[in-house]
Amino acid sequence: MSSHHDDSEHQPNDAVEAIVPLVPVVLPVVGALMMFLLAFIAVNMA
Repeated sequence: MSSHHDDSEHQPNDAVEAIVPLVPVVLPVVGALMMFLLAFIAVNMA
């Protein structure tokens, strides 16, 4: 007899747990984009 609940079922993931592996990639990209945009605004206003 196989039980209805076994280890092959996927548990619902938490939103934070889904984002954490992406942080080392997304954080530098967003930082570089922000620096570019701030420099662009500063040069435009000068």
